[in-house]
Amino acid sequence: MDENRPDDWLHALPQHLASGRDCVLVSVARTQGSAPREAGAGMVVGEQRSSDTIGGGHLEWQAIHHARRLLAAGSRQPELLRFNLGARLGQCCGGVVWLLFETIPAASLGLWQMRRLAVDGGQRLERQLDRFGAASAWQLTDSPGAGTQLIGDPSYWLFRQEIADQRFPVFLFGAGHVARALVRQLQPLGARLTWIDSREEGFAGAEGAGCRQVLTDIPESEVKRAPAGSYFLVMTHNHSLDFSLCEEIFKRQDFAYFGLIGSHSKRASFEHRLRDRGLAPERLAELTCPIGIPGIVSKEPAAIALAVAAQLYQIENSRQLIRQAGQRRLPDTHSLPEEP
Repeated sequence: MDENRPDDWLHALPQHLASGRDCVLVSVARTQGSAPREAGAGMVVGEQRSSDTIGGGHLEWQAIHHARRLLAAGSRQPELLRFNLGARLGQCCGGVVWLLFETIPAASLGLWQMRRLAVDGGQRLERQLDRFGAASAWQLTDSPGAGTQLIGDPSYWLFRQEIADQRFPVFLFGAGHVARALVRQLQPLGARLTWIDSREEGFAGAEGAGCRQVLTDIPESEVKRAPAGSYFLVMTHNHSLDFSLCEEIFKRQDFAYFGLIGSHSKRASFEHRLRDRGLAPERLAELTCPIGIPGIVSKEPAAIALAVAAQLYQIENSRQLIRQAGQRRLPDTHSLPEEP
């Protein structure tokens, strides 16, 4: 099974095109005020089904119907439309959303398969379209992009979009009940999961779980293979192995998160042993144990997994905001396109 999220527009697009029919890519070009999705979100609309989402509700319903009108008419000319969520659609968000509609021909299937693989491999896909363009220009690059921006006015506008693999790497050690529930929680949130266990029967019943499964006698070796910025979660069946993994993870200083399942007493025991092994006391604060956001007290595996997934996602969201704040911005000296 493809380890990527099967429902994001980039991965869904080739599946739609493989049917031999055109489809429409609907992209959130810009938002103002409260909106259901951020600029850059996308949705693929075919004659019979759609994939991914621009936020649901009346906006999405209108967008799907407009896209299907374009398909029925055989239109290939991109359109940029402005939606006032409160006045025009009666949605409580009350903001404004600009949607870009572009027909993607079925004949481009091969190109989109190649682009999807390239993005999965770490390249970025840049898109550019202006008011008079007949179709977007797409280009793969290894250089950092400028994010997603719509600038201009009704007489001339320019849309630029950067598509990159935004999945965050999670290395999950252990295949018990909580880990299995956690895999199901994290996948829709955009985690790139590597799931490690040392038991032959560890993944029984979880084959094809949509992540990279690693069966190894030396789980510690996977710590070294993790990229910088990884999220480590340790929840094996063996406390000795847990401790060995802790030692290995603390040899690194570039992880985004390090969580160990267990109680406060387990933490105290591990801290004592880690200090005895020479770990600097100030580094113990990098360890999260117990794991999960506060307020969820149930010991059910699904409840623990929910709390842990929320904790990881909070951290990842914060890191995304920091990265976006540091991105180069395009100049925006013009007014936005008005409602057609």
